[in-house]
Amino acid sequence: MTKNSDQLNIINAEHLHTAIDHQGVATITLTRTKVRNAFSADTINHLLTTLAVLKHDPAVKILILRAQGEHFSAGADIKWMKDIAKLGYQDNLSDAVQLAKLMDKLNQFPKPTIALVQGACFGGAIGLVACCDIALATTTAKFCLSEVKIGLIPAVISPYVVTAIGPRQARRYCLTGEVFSAEQGLEYGLIHQIDDDLDTLSTPFINALLNNSPAAMQAAKALINDITNHVINDTLIADTSQRIAAIRVSNEAQEGLDAFMNKRKPDWSKE
Repeated sequence: MTKNSDQLNIINAEHLHTAIDHQGVATITLTRTKVRNAFSADTINHLLTTLAVLKHDPAVKILILRAQGEHFSAGADIKWMKDIAKLGYQDNLSDAVQLAKLMDKLNQFPKPTIALVQGACFGGAIGLVACCDIALATTTAKFCLSEVKIGLIPAVISPYVVTAIGPRQARRYCLTGEVFSAEQGLEYGLIHQIDDDLDTLSTPFINALLNNSPAAMQAAKALINDITNHVINDTLIADTSQRIAAIRVSNEAQEGLDAFMNKRKPDWSKE
């Protein structure tokens, strides 16, 4: 772990690199460029460990997931998949549970998350993107739910992918294994914006997130996750009423309301 003016903390692990800058923006970068950033069991375990560290680090305000090289990720490492397929059901179940846990931890990560995608984003990598709050891609990014081409299915990523692109598009692309473009990803809801300069494209999002209440954003993420696909009934109405009442009396809400009334910036704002 090192320190300098731009990066407060640097966490290095095999297959990925993590840095936290002076604003509290943590960036996880996939670094297996020789295999198009395909991930293996080791990559999954390193990501799980890193997410756990960043989740509890008060210095971290935003998480960015990106990759070195020409491609975001080719998905699961084929050699790893071939090796694990030779083992028994129980070993394969344990392996699948680890990937499912990674998707869940990224999806439930309490701080805002942004995926920056270039080149190929295939298979399980689409799950990583779908688990992030905001997804940005280059105009030449390509997406593919390619599992059926090798006799598999996109099982553990399916809840997040279907939530992102809807069951109608999921039926098509999970069955055909077609490649779809960044423009199509934008149309389907997987991607929010596209531009070839991902750093410039992400800057307004980062600035907006850094100026919002951290506690409110965390509560908003939990709210969205908890109410998605729930029937609007008395239980849900009572739950959402309790949530707004609780956050209204919180310290950050009191600070935010006071700042607004007095035409000043709240104490969490970076401006």
